[in-house]
Amino acid sequence: MKLRFTNSTLSRLFAIMVVLALTVISASAADFRVIDTAQLKEMTDSNQKFMLVDARTKEEYDEAHIKNAVSLPEKEFEKMAGLLPADKSALIVMYCNGVKCGKSKKLAAKAAAAGFTNIILYGEGFPVWEEKGMPIYAGPGYSKKIETTKMTPVELKKMIDINSGDFVIVDVRDEQEYAEGHIPGAVNIPVEVFATKSEILPKEKKIIVYCNTGGRSYNAYRKLMKLGYANIFQTLFADWKEAKYEAAK
Repeated sequence: MKLRFTNSTLSRLFAIMVVLALTVISASAADFRVIDTAQLKEMTDSNQKFMLVDARTKEEYDEAHIKNAVSLPEKEFEKMAGLLPADKSALIVMYCNGVKCGKSKKLAAKAAAAGFTNIILYGEGFPVWEEKGMPIYAGPGYSKKIETTKMTPVELKKMIDINSGDFVIVDVRDEQEYAEGHIPGAVNIPVEVFATKSEILPKEKKIIVYCNTGGRSYNAYRKLMKLGYANIFQTLFADWKEAKYEAAK
């Protein structure tokens, strides 16, 4: 008996196959072991044999990356998979821009689907590795000055009064400074541990960072950019106080 398929039937079958493939990839991504900065450092210091793969874009890699990492952007897997070891049981560690960055998980899933069986994810990613002073390669553009998007005290006060719920204010000073007085509603994440603790900040909301005069909040702003946050603003606590607005304690 000869089977005949209409175009609409074939389209439905193709759609089902795509969904099943994506389901398999999603399931496999959830099975990868995840290590933290201390564990990756221990692997590096003990000269354990493994390949370290940076799943971020080539531009991000060229700006700065973990020392000895190989660039294999997640979207370039099909073209650059030949960079991976010939031995598919070889240990591979993949990373990107932190716990909210999905590039390393997607890359790991693609590699697993291609037959690689020993993949680990460094979940905290490059921003935390850099923040903790671990060895990195810094390219020519690493120290390039960036222009932050500024928010005036008047604009911020209006947002707080409206209370739309679509923003988070972050005080990046130390705990004592925060306790002595801060912008109402602000959460405290000191800049020294900003990337490490940034997972509490939702990417779908506006993130407003501030310190007293701009140095620390500039560093936090840069970290947010590297972590993939798209809607970032900087303001100054000195300007807030100068405008005679309330400081919470």
